Amino acid sequence: MNVVPLKLNDAFYIEPKVHGDHRGFFMETWRDTWFEELNLNYQFVQDNHSQSTKGSLRGLHYQINHPQGKLVRVTKGEVFDVIVDLRTESPTFSQWAGIYLSEENKRIMWVPPGFAHGFYVVSPEAEFIYKCSEYYSPKDDRTLLWNDPEIGISWPISPADKIIMSEKDKAGTRLKNAEVFKAMNQ
Repeated sequence: MNVVPLKLNDAFYIEPKVHGDHRGFFMETWRDTWFEELNLNYQFVQDNHSQSTKGSLRGLHYQINHPQGKLVRVTKGEVFDVIVDLRTESPTFSQWAGIYLSEENKRIMWVPPGFAHGFYVVSPEAEFIYKCSEYYSPKDDRTLLWNDPEIGISWPISPADKIIMSEKDKAGTRLKNAEVFKAMNQ
C-alpha cells in the first residue's frame, strides 16, 4: 500500500496494491497492521454502506461527543469526498481537503475523529462503504453547512447540476456557530 498525506493534519488516503489479471482483481481493503505502522490506535466497531444517485450531496457530518474516525471507499461509481478539520487546536482547523474516490482508483481515505465529512456523487450512481471507530450516536450527530463561505469548499458542481440533499443537510450549521472539538488527541 502507498500512504498519501492530505494537506490537513492527520488525514491521508491509501492507494492499495491491486492484483489484476484476465479474471478481474484482488485487493486488501483493510489490515490492522496498516494503522499499527502509522502509529494509529483505532478499532473499527461499525461498517456502513450507502448508495446514492448522481448529484447527491451528503454531509458534512460529524459526531460531537463520540467522534468517529472513518475509513471510506467507493465500490461503484465516483464521488468527490470532502473533509473539514474541526479540531480547534489543530494547525489546519477550519481547512478542508477533497479527493475523488472511485471504483476505478480504489483509493481509501482516512477521516480522523474531529473532522466533518461529506461527499458529492459525480457518476450516475455510487456505492460508498466505510468503517467507523465509534458507533453512530444520533444525539451527537451534527451537520456543518456544505457551502459555508467561511470554509470555501470548491465542490465540482456546475450551475446546471441539480443537487439532491436531505433537509438536514440543507439546514447545516455555519462554522462560526458550530460545535467544534477542543483539546482532542491530535
